[in-house]
Amino acid sequence: MQLRLSTTAHTSQPWRIHDIAHDFRVEDVWALPTPGGRGDFPLLVGLIASGDPGRGSSAVVRALFAIRWKVGELLGWDDHASGTGARVATLRDRLPEDLRDTPAPELAGSGPFSSLYLIDNEWAAEVANRTMHGVMHLGWVPDGAGGYRGQMAVLVKPNGLLGRAYMAAIMPFRYLVVYPRMLDEIGRRWRPRAHAVTA
Repeated sequence: MQLRLSTTAHTSQPWRIHDIAHDFRVEDVWALPTPGGRGDFPLLVGLIASGDPGRGSSAVVRALFAIRWKVGELLGWDDHASGTGARVATLRDRLPEDLRDTPAPELAGSGPFSSLYLIDNEWAAEVANRTMHGVMHLGWVPDGAGGYRGQMAVLVKPNGLLGRAYMAAIMPFRYLVVYPRMLDEIGRRWRPRAHAVTA
């Protein structure tokens, strides 16, 4: 399966996030190695919410995240004044009334991300720092063979020249190192959960 997808794989779906983050660009779209049934989306949300790429099984990815957090600390990229509610307004302020009271799981190990909303087939969380305002969006889509699978999109609004330069600089690391190992780990963690449901 080709894990990296075209932008239209996200934009063609009737996601609620389109209206909420209409001024963000779609940076990446990935098919997740998480085959399941119609009602298995909560399992995927729980898996992602409990994970932390900076503490995953890949030593290379852990090192890259450690370097990123250290650079951010030294340059002040991640201080409180650069986050949501300070440098940028949280996207929670844009949520329509029917999404404001939906359960929004906390991300146990994912650092600065915070949940926006959760519905039957869609979950979104946001992060903001000195370089950008970003959204991680998960959806649950038909796989064309009678089942379903996860799909992840990353939406961003870079913060000026710094943000655009930062996103360009980290692109090779994302595509060649971080995403392949992260998706492998998601697949490994998903398999026993999926088997437990179908057993």
